[in-house]
Amino acid sequence: MTLALEDRLAVTELIALHGHLVDAGALDRMHEVFTANVVYDLSDFGQGELAGLVAVKEAALALGAGNPVAHHITNVCVEEITGDPVHARSKGLGVMADGSCGSVTYEDAVIRVGAQWRISHRRVLARKLPLNGLGQG
Repeated sequence: MTLALEDRLAVTELIALHGHLVDAGALDRMHEVFTANVVYDLSDFGQGELAGLVAVKEAALALGAGNPVAHHITNVCVEEITGDPVHARSKGLGVMADGSCGSVTYEDAVIRVGAQWRISHRRVLARKLPLNGLGQG
């Protein structure tokens, strides 16, 4: 599928919107980013998969002050494929209240819901080693 420039921009803005909403505590607006039955995969953090918007919101609330104070999204790559869903990869920087930072990679499956784009599956991968471990023994 060849994505129109407008669709690429909409998918990129959708991915960025997540950070703005979470940082603002606007968890009741997550439906603007995710499908109702989203699978939010936090297996790389030992938390397994969250199923649905309610589970995503409950997990954020349970983490409480352990949440980053800022989510910064960079390096968004939208992949052209045949059929649905569209795949996107992006980098995330999480800034904690104490000033420490962490880096993740988001792997998203993005689908059309009516005239809008929504993330139906998100896999969050922790970045733990430089060069993904290459050349480190």
